[in-house]
Order: sequence, then C-alpha cells, then structure tokens
Amino acid sequence: MAGKQLQLLKEVVPKLSRVALLTNPDNPSSARFVREADAAARALGVRLQSLEARNPQEIDDAFAAITRERAGALLIHPDVIFLSQRRQMAELATKRRLPAVYGVREYAEAGGLMAYGANYIDLVRRAATFVDKILKGAKPGDLAVEQPTKFELVINLRTAKAIGLTIPPALLQRADQIID
Repeated sequence: MAGKQLQLLKEVVPKLSRVALLTNPDNPSSARFVREADAAARALGVRLQSLEARNPQEIDDAFAAITRERAGALLIHPDVIFLSQRRQMAELATKRRLPAVYGVREYAEAGGLMAYGANYIDLVRRAATFVDKILKGAKPGDLAVEQPTKFELVINLRTAKAIGLTIPPALLQRADQIID
C-alpha cells in the first residue's frame, strides 16, 4: 500500500524529492509500513522523513517538524488515532500547502487531498461471507486468509485547488470518486 501511495504522490508532484511519513509507533503494523515505504521511496528516488505521533497533541508537533524539514508531501500510515483527527490533519496539510495521501476515503471527505486504500465496504461484505460459513459449521481455522482485492482512489479537487496543485488528467480518470 505504501508503495502505491508514494507513486500517486509522485504523479501529482513529479519533482518530489522528500516525503514526510507520519506513523504511530504504538500501532503494531507501523514498522512494516515504514519498511515498505522505505523500499518504495528508494525505488522512486524519494527521501523519507519519518515522524511519529502517539496522540492528537503530538500531531501538531509532527506537522511543525514537517514544515521545518521542508517535506514536499506527506504519507500517513493508517491508524485509528489519525483517523479520529482526520479533519485536523487535512486542515494542517492544506494550511501548509502540503500534498498528502491517506489510506481511507474518510480523509479525502474531510478535506485531505487523496486517499488510496482498501474499499472497506467490500471488506465488510467479505467478512459477512466468513461469518455465514462459520454459522453453517465451517471451522474458522480452516478458512483461507484473504487480502483485500478491491481498492479505491478518492481525490479532493477543492483541496488540490487550495494548495495550488493541478491533478494530472490520467490520475483523475483512474479515480473512483472525485470531490469537487
């Protein structure tokens, strides 16, 4: 996921050389996300600036560090604390004219520039089929683990305009939803 999100940022800002990566180190999946982002960044010729925030109060400090370090864009690791502060994060990114990509559509709906990630409605639908199988007698341990298969790209054009970006037409054509 991190690789695709970085690729999207690079499409929006072709001369991008430095990306801030915000994670919550208390989230168990954070370390893996950072490793994936590092590998993708090297492949794209982008330097990552890793920052951490464990709670809403640390988000402001992280954005101040992003500004000081002059990152050209922002990648956010999916985390429940960040999701609960999505409006604050979108406002901070827009105020700093910082292109950002997030993992779930709710960020773009709250004013974030782009969201790319698994379609949660599809995930819930898939989970319901597992519940159905279990209720019909299947053993949970016998069911195959599935990865998400349906992903969505949401682009907020109001935010793009506010930060002075023009989204490439090819990217707009690939979007599942465009917020005007």
